Formats: sequence, structure tokens, C-alpha cells
Amino acid sequence: MQKRAECRFRLAVWTALALGAVSAAGQMGGPAGGSASSSAREATGPATVRAAEQTLQTVNTQTGVGSATSVSQQAFKGSLIEGKSTGQLMDLSLDDAIRRGLRTNLGLILQTSAEKEAAGTRLQALQALLPTVTGNASYSVQQVNLAAYGLKFPGVNPIVGPFQVFDFRAYLSQSLINVTSIQRYLASRHNFEAEKLTAEDARNMVVLTVGNAYLLCVADTTRIDAVNAQLATAQVSLKNANAAHEAGTSPKLDVLRAQVDYQNQQQQLIAAQNALAKDKLALARVIGLPLDQEFRLVDLTPYAALDHVDAEQAFQQALTQRKDLQAANERLKAASSQKTAAWAEQLPEAHFTGDFGTLGNTLGSNHGTYTAKAEVTAPILQIAKTRGDILVADAQKEQAKARLSDQVQQVNADVRDAILDIEAAAKLVEAAKSNVDLANEALSEAQERFRAGVSDNLAVSQAQSQASNAEDRYISALYQHNIAKLSLARALGVAESGYKNYLGGK
Repeated sequence: MQKRAECRFRLAVWTALALGAVSAAGQMGGPAGGSASSSAREATGPATVRAAEQTLQTVNTQTGVGSATSVSQQAFKGSLIEGKSTGQLMDLSLDDAIRRGLRTNLGLILQTSAEKEAAGTRLQALQALLPTVTGNASYSVQQVNLAAYGLKFPGVNPIVGPFQVFDFRAYLSQSLINVTSIQRYLASRHNFEAEKLTAEDARNMVVLTVGNAYLLCVADTTRIDAVNAQLATAQVSLKNANAAHEAGTSPKLDVLRAQVDYQNQQQQLIAAQNALAKDKLALARVIGLPLDQEFRLVDLTPYAALDHVDAEQAFQQALTQRKDLQAANERLKAASSQKTAAWAEQLPEAHFTGDFGTLGNTLGSNHGTYTAKAEVTAPILQIAKTRGDILVADAQKEQAKARLSDQVQQVNADVRDAILDIEAAAKLVEAAKSNVDLANEALSEAQERFRAGVSDNLAVSQAQSQASNAEDRYISALYQHNIAKLSLARALGVAESGYKNYLGGK
């Protein structure tokens, strides 16, 4: 009987240790070393770096910058370093982080450069419509052999010269009628406006990217506080189990079980601290902070419910405010102008060229001379080229029109998705908060029963695990709710100007 009891005791100990190891492995093995348990992460969504990046990548794909220069979404996760580390701990608010991001974020810088490139292209196209004036000054010395040209005159030396010529001249060229150049200039102007609007839209992307990184760090910080509280609770349970065992009212199994629970909480704390450190590095990369700069978050963005948002009204608002939609419309206009330019290749063109200057064999004997010429040119036989250019331009116009139509529907989907996420996350927050209260109450009840000697601490261990999972789900639900509100602001095109209102719940 004693051997059987000892075997059962050992089996129970190894079972408890194995369960603790499995639980720790599930918590340590999550994406990017997140501190949340795997079950909680699966139930509540993005609570780790990798999951958050996946969420942001999905948002970027749906609502990202549609620039013709194709600034990659990865660029918005980088920045140009601004300044050096102060060597002191600095406070970083959400407003400060966003302001820094709008100055240093790589995606915005690249898109602004694309806007400058489009401005240069517009000026290049404009030059074809403006007068072009060039100047030239030349001095030449010549000696001509007339015999080489078959000119021979009896008694005349065929060698003429040497003689010199001074020529100072200005040349003017002006396109009088050129429909193709006019339409190409209009297309370049529409493309410039599109890049300008895209750069404005990129600012909303920066706000979303920075906001997501900041909110993730907030969730990590909150999780560390929660794990510290759970660690303190586990330490109290361990002391109670030791005291009961020393008093002879509790078996060694209760002490081992409490020890496993305590060490599990220590592992969760290590994982949570590591996740926060890595997420702070990611935030620093987004806003241009030196990676060795220590900072702490001062905005913890508590839960604030958002009033009901009408999906149709929100969609109509997005249609007027989304800069990427306006940019897509400008690109459609540019494609239309390119098609007209291709068709106009078969029309006559009128040009004027002229020059005026002084010419003579000495500076003192120079005399004014000029040339003026107006010409009209018209293609006679280039049917294949003209037809081909028209087909290419028409295909590009159809593509631009299809992209605009699809982008409008994507904006509609973005708005409705964000509203659904907000409503679902709000319900998750309420349910998770209730579960936290119930789990804490169950833990308190289990601890009282153990201290009273009514039961062993198995119920305490289970209640601690449930309380930890409930707290983790609650933190993840808060993160989901905040990022959903920020995504709605981006979907409406007001992330830069209205992120405070949406995170504040107005």
C-alpha cells in the first residue's frame, strides 16, 4: 500500500510538472515570444508582434497607398534616424510618436520624393508647349579649295582664304498647334496631382502604422502589470502551501503544484518583458528614434466605447475624404488625356522657328541677319503606329477605370469591416471583463477554501490559470478594439486629423 501511494504521489507530481511545462511552452512558443497563452491568442486575435504585423499588413493591403511609383508597405515600417540617444529615459506620448513618424517615416519620405519626381515630369511635358530660346556665339577661320568642288577659273587662284567669320545668334522655336503635346501635359499634370494626393494619403498610413505599434506596446505594458499581479498571487499561494505542509495539513503535492504555478508566472513575465522590448524596438524603427534610446509610454489608451456608426453614412464620408480615391480618379483623367494624345498623333502640327544675330568677318563689320520660318507637318502614312498607340492608351484607361471602381468598393468594405470589428471587439471587451471578475472571484474563493483546509490547492492552481487566461483575453480584446477604431479612422481618410476622437471613443 505504501509503494502504491508513493507511485501515485510521484505520478501526480510528474503530471503537475508536465502540465506546467506544456503551459509554459505554449506561452513561450507563441509568435515573437508573446506572453499570452496560445489558447487566449487564438481566441482573441492579435496580441503579439507577428499577429499584429499580420493585422496591419491586411489593413495596408486593403487601404494602402495606390501610388504609381509603388512605395512598398514594408517601407512604412522603417524610418530615418532623427538625433542621437539622450542617455536618459524619455516620456513618449502617442501624439509625440505620430509627430515623429510624420517627420521621419520612410514610406512617407519615399512618397514625397515620388511627388517631386511627378512635378519634374510635369515641367518636362510643359516645356514642349513653351518657347525655347537658345544662344550661340561662334568664331571660325576657313580656307576653301574651289578646285576640290570642281570650280576652276583661268587666272583665278582656286585657294580662297583664309578668312574669318564672327557669328552671334539667338534661336527661337515655338509650337503653335500641337494637340498631342497639350494632352500629354494634361496627363502629366493629373499624374502630379495623383502623386500629391497619394502623399497626403500616406500620412494616414503613417498614423495607422505608428498607432498600431504604440497600441501594441501599450498592450504589452498592461500584460506585464497583469503578470506581475498574477506572480504576486502565485507567491502568496506558494507561501500558503508551504505553511500548510509544514503544519501537516497539506501534502507535498500542494507545495509542488504551487511551485510550478509560481515558476509558470515567472516564465510568463520573462516572455512579456521580452515582447515589450522587441515591440518598443519596432516602434522606434517606425518613428525614427535611435534604437538605444530608452523611453516609456505615457498614454495607456483606456477602453472607450465608440458610438454606433452608420455604415452607409461612413462610406459616403470616405468617398469625399479618402485621398487615395481622389488620386485614383486623377490617374483615370491622366489615362484619358493619354488616349486623346495618342489619337491626336494623326493631326497636323504647326511650329515656328527663327533666329536673329550678327554675322561678319570682323567684329566691327558685323551686320544683323535673321531667319523666320513657319511650318506645318502632318503624318501621311503611320497607320499602324497611331492605331497601336491608341489601343495601348485605351487599355491603360480601362485599367485605371477598373482600379478606381474596385478601389471604391474596397473602401466600402474597409469601412464596414472596421465597424464590424469595433462592434465585435466591444462585445469581447465586455465579456472578457466579466470573465476577469468571475475568475478573480473564483480564485479568491479557492484560496479561502485551501486556507480553511476544506480542499487541496488543485482548485487554486486551476483558478490561477483561468484568471491568467481571462486577463490575457481582456488585454487582447482592448487592443483589438483600439486598433479597430484606428482602422476605421484610416478607412474614412481622417486618421491624421481624427485619431484622438476615435481612440477616445467619440
